[in-house]
Amino acid sequence: MTRAPGGGAPSRAATVRPWSVRVGKRLRGTFDRLIEGSSLVSNAPVLDVREFAWTATLRRDWAAIRDEARAVALAADAAPSLAAISPDHRSIATPDKWRSFFLWGYGYPIDDNLARCPRTSAAIARIPGLTSAFFSILAPGTHIPPHRGVTKGLITCHLALIVPNDGDVRMRVHDRVVRWSEGETLVFDDTYDHEVWNDTGGTRVVLLIQFERPLRRPGKWFADLFLGAVKRSAFVQEARANVAKWNAAVAKLDG
Repeated sequence: MTRAPGGGAPSRAATVRPWSVRVGKRLRGTFDRLIEGSSLVSNAPVLDVREFAWTATLRRDWAAIRDEARAVALAADAAPSLAAISPDHRSIATPDKWRSFFLWGYGYPIDDNLARCPRTSAAIARIPGLTSAFFSILAPGTHIPPHRGVTKGLITCHLALIVPNDGDVRMRVHDRVVRWSEGETLVFDDTYDHEVWNDTGGTRVVLLIQFERPLRRPGKWFADLFLGAVKRSAFVQEARANVAKWNAAVAKLDG
């Protein structure tokens, strides 16, 4: 079995936050207020999918996207634990309970993975301001504890691909509880406190997308400044390297 990249002792990037993230977190409240005041869409915890016309493409192609997720992400060792890839998720992602197959990460395309998912790749290519996209795979009985995203400059979309029906699979976003339905999209602001439960005996799979919030100035200036710093940070560069290491290890096994 392939050993997950990033196993063993945490790296320096995993234990010491880069200055951009540390400073950004201190200023997050101020930045988020400026971004909120400049938003061209709702600032509610859960947004109306009709504000984002491109979500219709995801819903139209959902079955093909689901089939690609099954083919590339659900096989043994195909999708690494999110904790092994993303340093910023290690505090909430129990190893092997929350796995990920990255297509885009923090503004960078993962070309090898995109080539294996042509229908998904074509669908997400139409998303304005796409930042990240990955198949998010939640094992049976998993609880992702309360957490929040780092900037209101990003919005999250889930396309539900596999939703077990032998129990309850749900997410709380602020004071709302929402549930997934296969083939449907859910758009929400992850800067609100949120948590997830998979209280079933099956595996939940969604296509998780993050995209830039439509903004007017001056909020867009602050959002772009912060996102640019995060994209260049040691945390993001380590995550990119971890994906590359994982793909190289899987390719060796397949060869």
